Parts: sequence; structure tokens; C-alpha cells
Amino acid sequence: MRYKSAYFFIATSLLFLVAIVAALCMGRYAMSPGELFQSIFSPSSLNSGSSGATVVWNIRFPRVIVAAIIGAGLAVSGASLQAMFSNPLVSEHILGVSSGAGFGAALGIFLFHQTFLIQGLAVVFGLFSMAIAYTISKKNGQVNILKLVLAGTVTSSVFAALTSMLQYIADPEKHLPSILFWLMGSLAGASMKDVITTVPVIVIGILVIWKLRWQLNIISLREEEAVSLGINLKRIRIIVILATTVITALAVATAGLISFVGLIVPHLARMMVGANNKILIPASILFGALFMVVVDTIARTLTSAEIPLSVLTALIGAPIFGYLLYKTGGAWND
Repeated sequence: MRYKSAYFFIATSLLFLVAIVAALCMGRYAMSPGELFQSIFSPSSLNSGSSGATVVWNIRFPRVIVAAIIGAGLAVSGASLQAMFSNPLVSEHILGVSSGAGFGAALGIFLFHQTFLIQGLAVVFGLFSMAIAYTISKKNGQVNILKLVLAGTVTSSVFAALTSMLQYIADPEKHLPSILFWLMGSLAGASMKDVITTVPVIVIGILVIWKLRWQLNIISLREEEAVSLGINLKRIRIIVILATTVITALAVATAGLISFVGLIVPHLARMMVGANNKILIPASILFGALFMVVVDTIARTLTSAEIPLSVLTALIGAPIFGYLLYKTGGAWND
């Protein structure tokens, strides 16, 4: 298993580098790898403001970075929640964060149509949705995990209904297309501002979960066993929930609703490296970044009009997951 994991990390890292180069080269302004490196490293092209350097640094580079970090964040959020709940069907949507953030974004488009207000409302309502689910599940100072899942489902349904109501009353020419496009997911608006402001916060959330990868192995055991090993379950669960909430809310605020990543990527990584979170967490981070960069590159280059990310993540991820599930029979390495 050790050698298999090493091969996975080496192969995935190489594929990730290839995917980044391909993403920077491909598009309406296509360029060869040689032209790409010249645009990046040649002082003359940077100083002269050539078309190649402008496209790479102002448009494609920010988009690739944001795609990689969001993919890594959503994947590691799904992996950590699956470990915490001991349930392979759990993803970052389980706490209602995605639906709450989606409603916040839709409300921002409906009321203001300004990017920073849209993103701000998405984050606020994502956190608010998590807070509601957490409060409902809390009794006598303790949080029941099953109640938290059910509360998240209820909260998600409520915010999904509110989002549908906004779509119903929105102007079909002014607001509705923007709301629908945002909710289907896109990185078309990614910029260096997102790299500077949003990416560092998501990276912090990823690092927090990565730091807890040892404890995630323990809290996936029975509660009595975890407590006997000296683990503060309440503290670990709160940290994981907060980290995944912030990551998901910021991802929705930046790129809209992107489905399936937090569900399938941890499964695919688990099939390759096993269920040990010491290895699974970094594997999910790397594989999630690769997956999202590839999907976003396909989304903007496959047709003349950009394809929504949530459509592609489902169309690409579901068949791959189904095929691997069929081949392995669900026999992941424990």
C-alpha cells in the first residue's frame, strides 16, 4: 500500500502539472508550450505587455489557481466529513452550507448585482445556514451527529425553496439568467483579486483539516473508543465543521454551486490509496485540484459558449465513479 500510495502521488502530481500547462495554453487565444513559457519568463514580453503575457497573467493564471484551490477545498471537505460522520455518502452539502450560500448569492444578484456584495451575502448565508443546523441539533450542550445531518437536510431544503422563489419572481431578462448561470457554477469571473483575497482563506481551511488528519482516523471509530484515546470529539467536530463551512461558502461565493466534487473525489482517492486519512486527506487535496482544473479547462474550451461547471462535474465524475465502483465492487481499502 505504501508503494501504491507513492505511485499515486507521483502520477497525480505529474498529471496536475500537465493539466496546468494545458489550461494555460488552451483557449480562444491558443499558444504552444514554448510560447507559454516565453510569455511567462521572458522579460521583454512582460514589459511590453504582449497579448500572450496579458492572457496568461490576467485571465488564465488566476482562473487556474482559483480552480485548483476550490477543487482541493471541496474534495478535502467531503473527505473530512465522510470520516467524521463515518458515512461514505456525506459531502459538504450535508450541512446546508451550499444551499445557504447559493441563496445568498442569488439574493445578491437580485438586489444589488455587484460582485463583492454577491460574494459577501453568499458567505454570510452559508455561515448562517450552518449555524441554524448546528443550533437545531444541539441539546443540553451536546450536538447529536444524526440530528446535525437531518438538520442540515432541512436547512438545505428551506434555502433551496427560497432560491426557487427568487428565480420565480426575478426579472426573466435582467436577473434570472444571471442567477441561473451563477447557481450552475462558473469560474469565468475569476481574477487576481480572488487569488489575493479568497484563495488564502480557503488554503487556511484546507491546512486546518490537513492538520487534523490523524484525529480524523480516531473520530471515525465509535465514540467510546475515541474518547478513551484522549480525543476531544466536540472540539474536533466543531473545527472540522467550521473549516468545511468556510471553504464551501467561499467556493460558492467565488464560483457558484459546484456539485459532486466533495462526494466523488474522496471516493476515487480512497479507491487508490485506502481509507487511512493520514494519506487520504492529502490525496483528496491533490486529486481535487487536478479534477477541478481539468473540468474547468473543458468547460471553457469544449464549445464556443462556456459550459456550467456543475453540469460537467456530474457528467464526468458520475460515470467514472460508477465504472470504478463496478470494477471494485465497492471494496475500498480500509
